[in-house]
Amino acid sequence: MSHIALYRAWRPQTFQDMVGQQHIIQTLQNSIRENRVSHAYLFNGPRGTGKTTTAKVLAKAVNCRQGPAAEPCNECDACIGITAGHIMDVIEIDAASNRGIDEIRDIRDKVRYAPSEVRYKVYIIDEVHMLTSEAFNALLKTLEEPPGHVIFILATTEPHKLPATIISRCQRFDFRQVSLEEQCERLLEICRSESIQADEDAIAYIARLSEGGMRDAISLLEQVSAFGGDRITLEAAIDVTGGMAADQFYKLAEAVRDRNVAAVMPLVESLMQAGKSADKCMENLIYYFRDLLVLKLAPQGGTVTERVVDPERFQGMADAFTPGRLFAMIDTLNRYQVELKHASQPQTLFEVALMKLCTLSEEQGASEGAAPAAQAAAPPSAEVSRLRQQVELLERKLEQAIQNGLAAGSGSSDGGASRPAAAASARTPTRSSFGGGGIARSSVKLDPYLAAAKTPEFNQLRMKWNDVLQGVKDAKITVHAWLKDGEPVSSADGAMLIAFKNTMHRETTEKPANREIIEKVMHDVLREPLRLVTVMMKDWQAAAEGAPEQKAEALELEPDQAEATQTTAPRPVWIEEAVKLFGEDLVVIKDKE
Repeated sequence: MSHIALYRAWRPQTFQDMVGQQHIIQTLQNSIRENRVSHAYLFNGPRGTGKTTTAKVLAKAVNCRQGPAAEPCNECDACIGITAGHIMDVIEIDAASNRGIDEIRDIRDKVRYAPSEVRYKVYIIDEVHMLTSEAFNALLKTLEEPPGHVIFILATTEPHKLPATIISRCQRFDFRQVSLEEQCERLLEICRSESIQADEDAIAYIARLSEGGMRDAISLLEQVSAFGGDRITLEAAIDVTGGMAADQFYKLAEAVRDRNVAAVMPLVESLMQAGKSADKCMENLIYYFRDLLVLKLAPQGGTVTERVVDPERFQGMADAFTPGRLFAMIDTLNRYQVELKHASQPQTLFEVALMKLCTLSEEQGASEGAAPAAQAAAPPSAEVSRLRQQVELLERKLEQAIQNGLAAGSGSSDGGASRPAAAASARTPTRSSFGGGGIARSSVKLDPYLAAAKTPEFNQLRMKWNDVLQGVKDAKITVHAWLKDGEPVSSADGAMLIAFKNTMHRETTEKPANREIIEKVMHDVLREPLRLVTVMMKDWQAAAEGAPEQKAEALELEPDQAEATQTTAPRPVWIEEAVKLFGEDLVVIKDKE
């Protein structure tokens, strides 16, 4: 029997057949019994949880010749016709391919006519979130004043994309993922009826892979049964779905535990040769380490044992890791999993992720208390040595730049005096006043912000920052992408100080158009007319710790040289060299006035 035939054979035909949605079914049945059927329903939830199926059963229940009835009889002409898709008054529309205003206008024109074959006209619009904004507006007019003989059932996996005006006019039902126990029970029932022998651990594995979707579970069951023949085993299920056996998990975890990079490479190669995909291996490995972590933190819980084949061996592996290291490993794999979706060489990225896991214990040894004495006696790392060399190189280049260019303006009386003043403040990017895209900067005194950083008033504002980010996202999502890199650190003198880790994010946020959007949202959310002021996070942390801020000291160029560049001529070479060495954040063009 093919998958389509198997799914159709076991697709629910009555409310009683539905799995895992009893709360919704009971509500719908009560409304039918009391003759209080709504004119519009919104079914939302994960894929494969029964939204469209429930809509069709509801259409049969309200149109059944024996009813309206809490359960369709599936024997009358109406029920049989709706099941087969022959009743023209029950229309199922895929909004993904019929998302325009013309299709919705066609519906609006036809709802006025009474049904010809059954009691109610039922429109089932699947993936309704795919409709255009114009189509939503046309649908809204129909939902506001629908005829009494029409029922709309909207189904979607992403209800947040629907306008609030549409949602408010529908009765909303949230479909949940089907539990593992309910899925296993239904899959075993299918196997018994189809004369398929299946091991319970194989059925449980298939149910877990479906992620709560009954439709996906039946699809996987059919796929595995076609491969395994008369019997479905765990090994067959793992092979067909591209998963990893428990022994493979153990070998990879063992290599990570022993920091044995040499053992990782052949293990990954053997997995790839067996036809396993890198993304599926990464996903399964995250589940494996997650189970290790749960076993360490909640050993009395039973949530882990469902996935464990050899409890004693699994417990021994869990004892070999500290919770801190497991947290770090899961976080690392999760970051690499995001990158893996767009990687041109997924196997290489998977290998890099595992090698990263092998080195995590060395980087976290001090925090875990593994070998504090050895960490204290260890020589400076290669990274520190490399940074020192870069600093020395920058110092030599600065000396050369001063000798070649800055010496010409050495007679200026304010050049030396302004340097200490610059060190007392952090530089904030503003609109350019330097001809052709210059780098003039204004300074922000951090003293008032430092004093107000821990006040109750600022804490109240900080608690609402997520609301500000959401407001900016609603206003313009690209501005939100830059602003979310920043963190509010203080508020004083009618301004909110945002510290950024990335220079590009900070400069883009400071653009006048973006600043206007952010300040308007802050005024609406915080109920205060606050200005936006920015600073680099490193400068704020240095000021907060009371450390000297020589690193943030700006290189001040002489006014006569700055004025020379106001023409269309290009910048002098020594200015370009200064910008290249220190970045635009640390270079200031001083005006004679």
